[in-house]
Amino acid sequence: MTSPITAAFSKAKAENRLAFMPFVAAGDPDCETTADVLRTLADAGADLIELGVPFSDPIADGPVIQASYTRALGGGFKLSQFWAMLDDLDTDALPPLVGMVSVSIVQRVGTTAFCEKAKASGLAGLIVPDVPGDEATGLAAAAKEAGLDLVQLVSPLTPAERVSTILAACSGFVYCLSVAGTTGERDELPLELTAHLDRLRQQTDLPLAVGFGVSKPEHVAGLRGHADGAIVGSGLVRRLEAFADRPKEDVLEDVATFTREMVRASGD
Repeated sequence: MTSPITAAFSKAKAENRLAFMPFVAAGDPDCETTADVLRTLADAGADLIELGVPFSDPIADGPVIQASYTRALGGGFKLSQFWAMLDDLDTDALPPLVGMVSVSIVQRVGTTAFCEKAKASGLAGLIVPDVPGDEATGLAAAAKEAGLDLVQLVSPLTPAERVSTILAACSGFVYCLSVAGTTGERDELPLELTAHLDRLRQQTDLPLAVGFGVSKPEHVAGLRGHADGAIVGSGLVRRLEAFADRPKEDVLEDVATFTREMVRASGD
């Protein structure tokens, strides 16, 4: 059976464009607003949505996303609110949702129980960035049993001998880091990214989606022909900071405009 994530990438490919995948931190500034953002992204044409579960020590995230997590946690965010938000949403009317979550949260709940709850609440897949790909066998098995994809991260500095092990535990798509380090907006994507993607293309049939630094329409356009998807985090999350001092409707319209620009850049 084709997973929702696989279907989303296949649809974008059939339309001769990249799949566009924005990132949102749940609970910033509250879960009700997050739900509004998810619906806005869907209406504006997002193909998938990465939904972060706030954590106090996000190892891979830069200052914009860290600040978003801090705002959510400062507002009292709890995992139970995350599940309740998903349960209240009509996830069938949204693009596939991919949860970004720390392994400590998964382990606290229990790997099998977390995967089962994630699937029942409407998630299509998981990204657990602090589990090394070559140690993800148990988590990959639990995710597969629950009917979830487990997305793995590969950076330009990942040793060649580890890449094949990581890819073996990966499903849905490969999260290709444009640079080693943390998330954040950048003026340009590195020139060596193309070679990195072309090497990965020879090793897997899974879609390749690029994140870390992708923040402008020209970044998305530049990935065409080398990647299958573009992931945008900080460039969107920075716009959500405006909920603190602007009317919600204005911020949501800004989010929709940004998303439509990115989607337009993804294809002909």
